[in-house]
Amino acid sequence: MTPERFFELMVAELEEHKEMQSYYKFLGKQSSWHFRRNYFLQRLHYIQQHLGSATNKAIWDCGSGYGTTCLFLAMNGIRTHGTTLEFYYDTVQKRMAYWSQYGDTSLFTCTYENLFDNHPAADTFDWIIVQDTLHHLEPINEALQIFHSSLRKGGKILAIEENGNNIIQRIKLYKYRGSKRIITIWDEKLQKDILIGNENIRSLRSWNALFTGNGFSIHKDSVQYIRYYLPVIYRLSDPGKLLHKEEKIQSAAKSMRKEYLFFGLNFIAEKKA
Repeated sequence: MTPERFFELMVAELEEHKEMQSYYKFLGKQSSWHFRRNYFLQRLHYIQQHLGSATNKAIWDCGSGYGTTCLFLAMNGIRTHGTTLEFYYDTVQKRMAYWSQYGDTSLFTCTYENLFDNHPAADTFDWIIVQDTLHHLEPINEALQIFHSSLRKGGKILAIEENGNNIIQRIKLYKYRGSKRIITIWDEKLQKDILIGNENIRSLRSWNALFTGNGFSIHKDSVQYIRYYLPVIYRLSDPGKLLHKEEKIQSAAKSMRKEYLFFGLNFIAEKKA
């Protein structure tokens, strides 16, 4: 199933699972439709590019949220196990009935658990997906050590993040949380306090230092910056042409615009021998 077809079916699903609409805002303002659609599809294409042939691989989606990435992979015959601490965990179970019309949802399993309480066994996975999750994991060095242990030789992490160098996002987040990047919250299901990154996004350079220090190497040719143009530009221009222009800027060897004005950051990190 292509990302475009998956997106089409998911938009229809939002009419059925209305509790997801505040997170996936595709049924909101029509003026931001193409802006949100492009970003969603770029991320799915990145996942498909690297995991599209991983039918015989063991994959863990750490921080799987609503299970969207896992469901996309299941629709393409790829087995994934997701773990989450999100309050909407129960909605994930409801989604199975909808998506079972289009593929084998048994390929997606999900549990509610804390990474730091339940370590996967060593050498269990070939891939770990962390989508909008890395900036929440604290202590981050301990999390990366758990990932390193959980991966088999040559195993990889696929990271989809916000770009911590994005100037606009840095200003917005500072207004939102100041310099308080790590907080403690109460988890109702686990009945305990947990440490969490408070939208603690980082730059590629910061991630590279953290991953290198914990036994990984980031593949330079895997790094992708996405979402450059603001929503207002989409109201005035063709979305396909904007995406093409964005890709040209992203592909430049060196670009200040790439490092400081793109919102999204994707990369692959491999476990060192």
